Amino acid sequence: MYMVTVDAVKCEGCEECVNICPQGVFRMVDGKSDPYQTSECVFCESCLGVCPTSAITINEM
Repeated sequence: MYMVTVDAVKCEGCEECVNICPQGVFRMVDGKSDPYQTSECVFCESCLGVCPTSAITINEM
């Protein structure tokens, strides 16, 4: 299981993570990415590769 977090200060709201995540981990809330379904993360790292500000962190639990 993985814990996905988004640094709201760094997040520019580009929605790239929302669009690329095959598991639907992310949604947009108030113009920022919200990893609301972290239990679905399979650590494919797609979101890490597209985030222009490195706002996403994934840690194994």
